[in-house]
Amino acid sequence: MANITQKITPFLTFDNQAEAAAKFYTSIFKDSSLDGISYYGEGAPAPKGSVMTVAFTLFGLKFTALNAGPHFKFSDAVSFTVSCENQEEVDYYWNKLTEGGQEVACGWLRDKFGLAWQITPTRLIELMTDKDKEKASRVMQAMMNMVKIDIPALEKAAEGK
Repeated sequence: MANITQKITPFLTFDNQAEAAAKFYTSIFKDSSLDGISYYGEGAPAPKGSVMTVAFTLFGLKFTALNAGPHFKFSDAVSFTVSCENQEEVDYYWNKLTEGGQEVACGWLRDKFGLAWQITPTRLIELMTDKDKEKASRVMQAMMNMVKIDIPALEKAAEGK
């Protein structure tokens, strides 16, 4: 954990689930790893020997998870977006991250630890930024009625069907 090469690292604060969360996330995302665990020592605000931090990597991006007690909660004010190339990827990440979690709306979900994710197909962004404003508007309206994003339905909306 001492070899820092990334200038900005997402730091996630959990009650006492940092290790479980890191294992969950690294089981879902490719090119992932658990990189190190530190433990609370004597006189710390948690029991000696309990997990303090877990360093992990998802798709080359380093994260740190901290166990700091129940007073820290996640909110939708911060989320992670997963860019997906096709419906198969959307379905995979949606199904994995909603296990024990909650579907929200418009491609958003909360995982079983309360962390917010956006499962976003790149095609959605392409269609919503189309130069044809009416087409982009139809896509936006279709997306607003979805929970998990459905690329074929977006394509139909773009075509005016």
